[in-house]
Amino acid sequence: MQNINNFVRICIFCIIIVPLQRICISMVEESMYIPEFEQYIRATEPDVRERADIWRTAIGLQQVDRLTVSDFLKKTAERNIIGEISIDQAGDIVRTYYQSKENRLPDEDDKEEADKVATNIARILGQESFTYSIAGLAAVHKQIFADVFKHAGQFRQYDITKKEWVLNGETVLYTHYDNIRMTLEYDLEQERQFDYGSLSITDAIEHIAKFVSGLWQIHPFAEGNTRTTAIFTIKYLRSMGFSQINNELFEKHSWYFRNALVRANYRNLEKNINPDCAFLVLFLRNLLLGEQNELHNRTLHVDWNKITQQSKSQSAVQSVIQSAKTLPSKCNFCTLNELAVLHIIQKQPNVTQKEIARLVNKSERTIKTLTVRLTELGIIERRNGKRDGYWEIIYDKEP
Repeated sequence: MQNINNFVRICIFCIIIVPLQRICISMVEESMYIPEFEQYIRATEPDVRERADIWRTAIGLQQVDRLTVSDFLKKTAERNIIGEISIDQAGDIVRTYYQSKENRLPDEDDKEEADKVATNIARILGQESFTYSIAGLAAVHKQIFADVFKHAGQFRQYDITKKEWVLNGETVLYTHYDNIRMTLEYDLEQERQFDYGSLSITDAIEHIAKFVSGLWQIHPFAEGNTRTTAIFTIKYLRSMGFSQINNELFEKHSWYFRNALVRANYRNLEKNINPDCAFLVLFLRNLLLGEQNELHNRTLHVDWNKITQQSKSQSAVQSVIQSAKTLPSKCNFCTLNELAVLHIIQKQPNVTQKEIARLVNKSERTIKTLTVRLTELGIIERRNGKRDGYWEIIYDKEP
C-alpha cells in the first residue's frame, strides 16, 4: 500500500507541481505591481495628470521585454510632469547622464535602453500627429528606438524565432523577411477600407483585436516590435475617435498585452491549440470601455487549463488513495490511471468505457487498453456481456 501512496504522490508532483512552477513567477509579479506617479494622476491640473499618465504608460511598456527603468529616469520624469522641464529637455538629460557614465553596472545597458525608450515613448504620446501607413509604422519604430538601435526604423533582413514562456519555449511563426513590406501593405490597406459603421462596439473591438494581432505577427523589425505595435495601436485608436483610452492598462499589463498577442498567433494542432484572440479582446475592452476584466498572465499559459483541471482533481486523487486501501493487493503494481479507473468502477459498476473516458479525460482507446490490462492482471472482470453487463473487482480472498 505504501508503494501506491508514493507512486500517486510522485505523479501529483510531476503533473501538477512542476507545471505550476512555470506559472508562479507571473503570479508573484502581478502581486508586486505598484503604480507610478499616483499623486500626480490625482492632481487637479489637467496637464499634470496627462503627463503623469503618459509617463506611466511609457515606463510600463518596458515590461514587454522584461526591462525596468532607473530611479534616475523616474526623477527626471517627475520633473517633466510638474512642468519644471520639457520632454525634450528630459531626453537631453537622460542622454547626457549615460554618456557621462564611465563605470557601468552589469544591468546598466538594459537600464539605458529602458530609460531612453521610455522617454521617447513619452514624447510620441504627447504628440497629436499620426500617419497611418507603412512609413508611419517605420517612423514610430525609429522615434521609439532612436539612439538605442542602429537599425531603428528599418525592416529586418532575416527571419527570427523567439522562445515564449506562455508556449513552453515554442515560438510564433513570424512573416518571412522577404514578405514584410507586401504583407504590411495588404493588412494596412484592408484595415483602411474596413467599414466599422454597421458594427456593434463588441464586434468592432473583436475586429481591432484581429487587426492588431495580425500586425504584430508580421514582426517587421529585428527588435522592439511589441512596443512599436502598442504605440501605433494607441495612436490609431485615437485617430478613430477613442479619446478616453485607459493607458493604465499598458502600464500595469504590458506583459499581458504581449502574451495575448502571442496566443492570438500560435497554432499547434498536435496539442489542440489554436490562435485565440479572446485574451486580447479582454485587454481591449478594459482599454476602450473601462471594463474591469481580470488580466492574469498565468491564464495565458498553454498549460493553464490543464493545470487548473488537474488541481481541481487533487481531491479525486486523494479519494483514489483512500479507495486503494480496499483494493486487491495486485493493485500495488497499478498505474495512477489504472487506479483512477478502478476508483470509478468501485462507485459505478455499470459504468461504460465511454463514460470512464469522459470522467478521467482520456480517449476511449486508452480506457480500453487500461481495462484489458486490469482484466489480464485478474483485478477486474466484465459480467453479463458488453451491452447490459457490469464490472466486478476481484478482491483478495480472506485468509
